[in-house]
Amino acid sequence: MSRTNFDQLLEAGCHFGHLKRKWNPAMAPYIFMERNGIHIIDLHKTVAKIDEAAEALKQITKSGKKILFVATKKQAKDIVAEKATSVNMPYVTERWPGGMLTNFTTIRKAVKKMANIDKLTADGTFSNLSKREILQISRQRAKLEKNLGSIADLTRLPSALFVIDVYKEKIAVHEANRLGIPVFGIVDTNSDPRNIDFIIPANDDATKSIEAVLDACCGAIAEGLEERKLEKADAAAAEAQAEDGEDEESKPRRRRTQRARIDKNEEEVVEVAPEVVVEEPKAAEAEEK
Repeated sequence: MSRTNFDQLLEAGCHFGHLKRKWNPAMAPYIFMERNGIHIIDLHKTVAKIDEAAEALKQITKSGKKILFVATKKQAKDIVAEKATSVNMPYVTERWPGGMLTNFTTIRKAVKKMANIDKLTADGTFSNLSKREILQISRQRAKLEKNLGSIADLTRLPSALFVIDVYKEKIAVHEANRLGIPVFGIVDTNSDPRNIDFIIPANDDATKSIEAVLDACCGAIAEGLEERKLEKADAAAAEAQAEDGEDEESKPRRRRTQRARIDKNEEEVVEVAPEVVVEEPKAAEAEEK
């Protein structure tokens, strides 16, 4: 069963492309027709591509990996932040920091710096500084929070990138391609789909269109996370059951060894007893003589 349908995407305005003069010829397979100088996207192909991308996203999250959402355009910022937070995934809605993927260690240092400032504030060391130093550090902290606060929990490179406008975020796409990270992207008629691994042909300028696509994809991510939790719970239950079985098996063995020891001691006593009984009459006869 598909996660979206033709009517939902049509109502959200996913079929509207860009002007004909701005089109990219590589998007020709996903264009249905031209109307009043504007290209119309084939929504039947969009439905199929959304299902394909959603299944891939589900498998990635099921394996416990992270997906980085990227959307710096005004129409998509709030929606992406809300949807990514709901599934506990990192996101970038401000300016893309150049080298965020290819120079990830430096970005992590900046995130650690932000954590150190928080630590100073909690310890009380911050209050011992002068007013000017406190002001400078506070401004620095606010700037880091604005640009990197949403990726503070990202301790390693993401396993996938979900981009809203691949034309605007071409630097992020290029970095992901260079590192071999799969890219999921909402691709409009003015964008180049050749560098995108999972193409979702749709209108990337309308808020409702972006929300319709994200609802389907984030729903798949939530399913993957839920299945992972269930698998972990089943594995823990199986381990506990196996440990209980091992304990039960070891108890009879211990009882058997204890019984064997008792039987062995009894046999030794029986062997020694006749010798003692035989020697007593001999000693008595010698005394009579």
